[in-house]
Amino acid sequence: MSTLPDFEGWAIFAKVAQRGSFSRAAEELGLAKTTVSKAVARLEARMRTNLFQRTTRKLTLTESGRLSLARATRILSDGAAIEADIIEEAVSPRGLVRLATLSAMGIEIIAPALPDFMERYPDIEVDLVLTESQVDIVAEGFDAAVQLEVVSASTLHATRLWTLRRPLVAAPSLIERLGMPEGPEDLARYPTIVASHIPDPTEWTFAHQNAAANSDPISIRVQPRFRANNADAMIPALLSGIGIGVMADYFIMPHLKDGRLIELLPEWSVPPRPLYLVTPPGRARPARVRVLLDFLQERLAHEVLVNQARKGN
Repeated sequence: MSTLPDFEGWAIFAKVAQRGSFSRAAEELGLAKTTVSKAVARLEARMRTNLFQRTTRKLTLTESGRLSLARATRILSDGAAIEADIIEEAVSPRGLVRLATLSAMGIEIIAPALPDFMERYPDIEVDLVLTESQVDIVAEGFDAAVQLEVVSASTLHATRLWTLRRPLVAAPSLIERLGMPEGPEDLARYPTIVASHIPDPTEWTFAHQNAAANSDPISIRVQPRFRANNADAMIPALLSGIGIGVMADYFIMPHLKDGRLIELLPEWSVPPRPLYLVTPPGRARPARVRVLLDFLQERLAHEVLVNQARKGN
């Protein structure tokens, strides 16, 4: 066996896995379909195992293929980034960037910011995918994702962008009807609005801001009257007084300022949730990806300052 790995074959394998098709991979790589097929067959012969299960309708990874994908993707992305740093793209970024993000964050922050970015970089295309679940950025071929959780054992690169404070809020009409709660223990008698896409949405945990007064967090079970897997869908229910809810302050700050929502139990806090910018393994990234990530970090830092100013007024 040759001591030199088949780098081209692994890069082609990664592209086929990302696109789920030999034909689509060949089209994107600018190669003949037979060239792509032969490269994968060459790898399978070398490894003495199949990397894909092939049917007339579907192409899926075998266990060997799944175990190889992350490192093969790194070969593909590192090779593209090396060339990008040398050729014109390093000077004038161009090409497609695939970005996945939480729906509410994408609608409220990222999508409004992208026109400025694309005006600054007219040769860059952006494919923005909104989701309520965590994506597999390697297997699904994303260049980056904005998400709330990162698996601790992951080889992905994660940069903490923002910490989302999550106050407990309600419409004044609901408080007029049911009264103001005096502590977390009172919340069991209130109808609630919960985010159905997070783990165990019916358990709320509160910590007192004065640890000396109450050092132990309090967890309660709530009774949802309305569930939604999108933050924007929860806001009308909150404003109408259907129930109380815990929401990231960025999305409800205008309603808190104009009095359509009020914060309950401000001396108690629900644990904030960090927001991460996640990228695939490997240090090298194409210039088009680097400039978008830098832009998003700048824009989100600005949003944090604006949000803090809103809270101060």
